[in-house]
Amino acid sequence: QVQLVESGGGLVQAGGSLRLSCAASGSIYNTNSMGWARQAPGKQRELVARITSGDSTDYADSVKGRFTISRDNAKNTVFLQMNSLKAEDTGVYYCNWRGLRSGGYRYEDYWGQGTVVTVSS
Repeated sequence: QVQLVESGGGLVQAGGSLRLSCAASGSIYNTNSMGWARQAPGKQRELVARITSGDSTDYADSVKGRFTISRDNAKNTVFLQMNSLKAEDTGVYYCNWRGLRSGGYRYEDYWGQGTVVTVSS
């Protein structure tokens, strides 16, 4: 199995910045991608950003130009730098790992416990 440990959530004023981090550990054979999704009460979970093994990135339109995803492959860690935060960025942010476990036969998705980001206006 793969464990994901997240940190960096908290309270920040609109216009401010916050940096989330997530470290993956466990029976990792190959990491295909890591990313972040968020969910607010009553709303669907949405992909915020993803970075692949080929170092390509993908962002939700709502965060383009404000959020930056990066990774430290040696530490199996992914970061999400969030700048110019808006109230609508408030939600629970979940870290995702997608890849092949040691002895696995297919790609699997694992999710972190979530970290709360609250942006006050």
